[in-house]
This record gives sequence, C-alpha cells and structure tokens, in this order.
Amino acid sequence: MTTEELAYRIRRHAVEMTHLGKSSHVGAVMSMADLLAVLYNDILHVNPEKPDWKDRDRFILSKGHAGAGIYAVLAEKGFFPVENLKGHYQNGTLLSGHVSHKGIPGVEVSTGSLGHGLPIGAGMAYAAKVDEKKFKTFVLLSDGECDEGSVWEAALFAAHFKLDNLIAIIDYNKIQSLDWVENTIRLEPFSAKWESFGWETFESDGHDIKKLNDVMEKMLGSTSVKPKCLIAHTIKGKGISFMENKVLWHYRSPQGNEYEGALSELEKNYAKRIR
Repeated sequence: MTTEELAYRIRRHAVEMTHLGKSSHVGAVMSMADLLAVLYNDILHVNPEKPDWKDRDRFILSKGHAGAGIYAVLAEKGFFPVENLKGHYQNGTLLSGHVSHKGIPGVEVSTGSLGHGLPIGAGMAYAAKVDEKKFKTFVLLSDGECDEGSVWEAALFAAHFKLDNLIAIIDYNKIQSLDWVENTIRLEPFSAKWESFGWETFESDGHDIKKLNDVMEKMLGSTSVKPKCLIAHTIKGKGISFMENKVLWHYRSPQGNEYEGALSELEKNYAKRIR
C-alpha cells in the first residue's frame, strides 16, 4: 500500500481502538501517524516474518501513551493480525494502553513513562557501535517529554560517543497533557538546544509525506558523526477538524456522533490526499 494509505489506516484504527476501549490519546496518534507511515513504509529495515532479525533497525516509541498508533502500523505491516486491534485496552488482551513489548512482535520495549525512550535508544545505538553492527536506532519522542532531564542526559551521552546511528524524531504538536507546551515549559529555541547538545538537527512539516521522506534520506545520507534529530512540526488531532489543536483530545475518547464524524472526516481527507 502507499504511504498515504498507511497513514490513513493508522488514523482510522486509532479512532476505532480508542472508541472500543474507551481509552485516551487519540490526538497524540493523529499527530504522529504520517511519521509512522513514512518510517514503516519507506525507511526502516524490518521484517514482519522475522521480527527478531538481528540486523533490523530498532524503533522505539518513547511517547508510549500513543501506543494505539504503533500497534496499528505493526498490524498493517503484517507483524500480527489486524483483527487483534479491536481488543486494544480491554481485559484479557495483550494490547495495553501504554505500549508493551510483551507478546507483541515488532515492539522493542515497553514505554509510557516519559523520558525513557531516548536513553534506551542511546544504549542500543552504543551497543551497535561496540558490536560493529550496521543497524540504526530510531526514537520517536513527544515534545512534552522533552521536559524530562533524562532526555537531555541521553542527548549528552549520544553526542559524546558520536552515535551517528541514533535518530531522534520529535512529534512537535505543541500540546502536552493539559495545556500548550509554550504555557507549560517553553522549549524554544528548540532546534538550537539540540544543536548545542552536539546533535545534527533537521526540521520538517510532519504531515508532508514527500518532505518527510526527503529530510529522512538527507539525515541517513549525512556523513556527520553526530547523532541526528528531526523536529517534525505536527498538529495534535491531525485529520479530524474538531480534534485539531484541541487540548481536550489528549485524554478524550471518541464516542457517539464524535466517533461517526471522525471516521467520516478521515475518509474524506484521505480521498482528497490521493487525488
């Protein structure tokens, strides 16, 4: 399938999953859906038939509260049956709200406590250097979790050890938990901060498939020994007008008319994108 179709399916699954399980964080999945689609369709070297392949690229969803998104893309790429998604966040199933690696092919590590993903990813990248392995480690973070000191400790570590095989991607939708990032803990000048910590930094529209592919190819083709950071400018709730840029949709689940309206909008928006 095309990358555009994969992004649409991730969004649709997330709406259905959070609706059925009455769970949260649908807005956080909407903002990163295009990033996941590009990574899994165009960038990552992974094999659903051999999820433990030693030379696979590693992907860590550090913003583990948006676990519905990684479950959706893994199911669509064949790591496990798509029908399993309907059990998300329900008793007796493996698909927990915050992403878990237990029994889920393709999930490298359980996450959800913010600030853990980049330190783990730095460790994986460092181990690859020691073992002379060629795989790369990608970590997708939220902007709000960049309030955590452990993120910046890992950033220092990665730069010190010249982990050019480590790629951090920031889902910069500018809303965290209960308010705008700007009103919580200001991150700007965001790119300059990463650069000052010794990273090679890139920025892109996080919803433009072509631009994302172009910038990721540029990152992966860089000869710099620095770790790489992509700041992806995104919109919370992207693709559903009444969710976009709304703090409410960090925790709310779509029910009733909101559910039907969300599915209808997603279908119309996808139809426009592929014309």
